[in-house]
Amino acid sequence: MTNHRAPSTPSSGKFLKLPAATALVVGSVIGTGVFGIPSALAGFGPISLIAFILVTIGAIALALVFAALSKRSGDGAGGPYTYAREAFGEFAGFLNAWTYWVTAWAGNAAIVVALVGYVEVFVNTDHNIWWSIVIALIGLWIPVVINVLGLRSLGAAQTIFTVLKVIPLAFIALVGVFFINPANFGPFNSSGTSGWAALAGAGAIALFSYLGIETAAVAAKRVQDPSRNIPRATIAGTLVSAVVYILGTLAVFGLVSNAALRKSTAPFSDAANAMFGGSWAGEVIAVFAVVSGLGCLIGWTLIVGEMPNAAAKNQLFPRVFQTERHNVPIVGVVVSTVLASLLTVLAYTSFEQVFTTVVLLTVFTSVVPYMFSAGAQLLDLIRGRGVRGGRFVRDMTIAIIALAFTFWALLGSGQEAVFYGTVCVLLAVPLYALTRSARRRGNDLLPDSAPLGAPADLEDARIAGPLPDIDDDAASGEKKLEPIR
Repeated sequence: MTNHRAPSTPSSGKFLKLPAATALVVGSVIGTGVFGIPSALAGFGPISLIAFILVTIGAIALALVFAALSKRSGDGAGGPYTYAREAFGEFAGFLNAWTYWVTAWAGNAAIVVALVGYVEVFVNTDHNIWWSIVIALIGLWIPVVINVLGLRSLGAAQTIFTVLKVIPLAFIALVGVFFINPANFGPFNSSGTSGWAALAGAGAIALFSYLGIETAAVAAKRVQDPSRNIPRATIAGTLVSAVVYILGTLAVFGLVSNAALRKSTAPFSDAANAMFGGSWAGEVIAVFAVVSGLGCLIGWTLIVGEMPNAAAKNQLFPRVFQTERHNVPIVGVVVSTVLASLLTVLAYTSFEQVFTTVVLLTVFTSVVPYMFSAGAQLLDLIRGRGVRGGRFVRDMTIAIIALAFTFWALLGSGQEAVFYGTVCVLLAVPLYALTRSARRRGNDLLPDSAPLGAPADLEDARIAGPLPDIDDDAASGEKKLEPIR
């Protein structure tokens, strides 16, 4: 029988409440991506705004999928990893854990590259590669220190950083529309390809902007009252991010000429300078962009350690990844940041378009866990774990939209990203074989407290059978278990 724990509702600072969980989602989604994405999209022209709207619809569908899955999965950590393992078995869980982990630390490399572009508004203005690398490494390791201080510091810092970043972005998005010059938009499709190809290419880049909508679900065991707060934080965080992204990108496109935007390393600073003249406004925006990037990295630095931590507790990652300090998965955080640091150095020394290349690679690997999550929701609905009638049709439609969206994003990733991304994904096959082999031999690197194929923490196990749905009792505010219909 599957053991199911009621959501914890502790009052200690070790758990993230709804505002902090929502800030974790918004802070992880709105990082330096919004500050760097307009330049990456400029090569496609204003058609990329249509792509952004389509991606937003897909992102909201995915957010609703994560909200539904997290509610049924209780307080299980791991997010997409847990959903895939419960629905499709151990290898699917491992594949999702692996690809999501690659996505997380590779995404941190992309975030810090964009952050460096705004730091260099003040220092290293000639963009010397080696100084750029030094700045990037500092940006990657400061969030590690903040995370090591514990979740109380993380929750407070994440909330503060989120507020500080949204205010200036909202200002540019709302006030900037009054300064738009239509001539700056340029040709509607300036990619030199067909409209469908431009939409797919721009959509793949835009998807990077929404990576992080699942962070509250991934950090489920760190969230207070997860069955209630994770769906709320996920949906609210995605909607807030969508408004900021679409209006902000529209304003930048109308404030900076297309030719200048393609070459810009700090497009929001250039937009602010176009609004007010001089350079002071751009420097103010650059400060907020740096704060935004650090805030985003703080959230992702926690999340990047959660996935291997959850997988290690189910015998799929080395045992050392279970190590925690102040309720933070410290080994996963440190190892992931080392890998992100190496990718950052490689990107600066090997890639011509550093930000765009790393973004597309990250998008490709992120599609795998998103695709499995949408598939898990479809499987739940088909098996009757969801609702019936009109709500069943609604949930099924949302799941199909989310699944179709992941395939569309995959097609738009580009040949280079697909090549390197496929190599990363297929590495999961020999790694899984080695993990299974080590587990059979009783290797000390892997937990040995549970039998082969069983989760190491039996209290967290949810793969032996279907879960009951958890519904809120509106009258009493208490949780009650209802049988599967």
